[in-house]
Amino acid sequence: MSRQLHLNVNGNGLAKPPNSWRHSDPPLWFLDFASWEKLGQIAERGLLDAVFLADVLPSADFTRPWHALDPFMTQTAVARATTRIGLVATLSSTYRQPFDVARLAATLDLASGGRAGINVVTSGSDDAAALYGGGRLPDRDTRYGRAEEFLTVVKQLWDSWEPGALVADPATGVIVDEPLAPRLEFAGQHVSVSARFQFPRFVQGRPAIIQAGGSPQGIELAAKHADAVFCQANTIPAGQEFYRTLKDRAAAYGRSPDEILVLPGLNITLGSTEAEAAARRAELVATGADEPTRLRAFANVLGVPADLLKLDSAPPWDYIDGPEWSPRSIGGAKSILDVARREDLSIRDLLERGADAQRALVGTPEQVADSIEEWFTQRAADGFNVNFDVFPSGLEHIADQLVPELQRRGIFRKEYESATLRGHYGLPASARQHTS
Repeated sequence: MSRQLHLNVNGNGLAKPPNSWRHSDPPLWFLDFASWEKLGQIAERGLLDAVFLADVLPSADFTRPWHALDPFMTQTAVARATTRIGLVATLSSTYRQPFDVARLAATLDLASGGRAGINVVTSGSDDAAALYGGGRLPDRDTRYGRAEEFLTVVKQLWDSWEPGALVADPATGVIVDEPLAPRLEFAGQHVSVSARFQFPRFVQGRPAIIQAGGSPQGIELAAKHADAVFCQANTIPAGQEFYRTLKDRAAAYGRSPDEILVLPGLNITLGSTEAEAAARRAELVATGADEPTRLRAFANVLGVPADLLKLDSAPPWDYIDGPEWSPRSIGGAKSILDVARREDLSIRDLLERGADAQRALVGTPEQVADSIEEWFTQRAADGFNVNFDVFPSGLEHIADQLVPELQRRGIFRKEYESATLRGHYGLPASARQHTS
């Protein structure tokens, strides 16, 4: 079978254009469970792989849609309104406990009949630390050290039931063959767990693991543990470099490169003509914010002091290339700066483009499909985490206009061939691996 494209829909509000909520129906759709259920149904109509829910700790910018609802609770609602589409919930390995996450994901997998996945992030600000007892965010090495132990424990809990452990024999009164469901004992530098897990083996082996991050530590974590990676790339060369690096590192851990998918973020605005799409995008991204406010916000994205940004100058490369540069998201900042370097852009140029860590495609379904196909065939991506611009019309355009064009080109499914998320991703049901 030929290689097939993978598409998740990123349902979160923060990746949408600033004015998207003003054109959405209802405007506060992201606070409405019926809207989330409708989102899942539209995405399933388009045969997408999964509904992907990002999460940010904290979501304190109330000038645009924010993350309010718990991703696992929201995905459980979507699960009950759909039958085939995958369901991915984001969590912070820095502030969550592995037993709790293993149980939440197992519950979602049971509720959905094998369609669950988790997206693991390590958080990126002191504001997140303030939600969980105060103090400063641990440094990057510490966060990823904990994430490594966290995922090891989560996978061992999911794998802890041997085949045949669940007996459920009314005649003998035996529910579980207890020696086949042993206690997990794990004592690491960051995580310690002594527990017997409550869930038998899953329909799909275990839930899919997605990892978001483009730092060297994030690449190593993903190469060892992830089934897919949500990343940022704005040019084909940058995408190809990340693609090769990640798959080479996965091979170093004894994994097949085909067992880990690369899914960059992608913002999509469609129109019947290029001009119509451009006008729609322009209306949605206009912020009306004054220049100092825009510069401060952009400085935060790039990870540089705001006083170093000058509208008509290039990014402060001396600082960015120096030892003090430490953006919240290395992958996100690099994706923007890669474009600035390649095209010799000023800060004003970047702001006028509506620079975002996630690439924007604005045009007709055919034009957007051209770019998607090019990235896919050039091995800069295995698929994309797509953001629609307006709810529900933007997602309906993707499902009803873009997907048929991708199908016409023979790179996207015409029907679901699996009932599980791992199956949609073309991954085998996971084997029992206590040492992974």
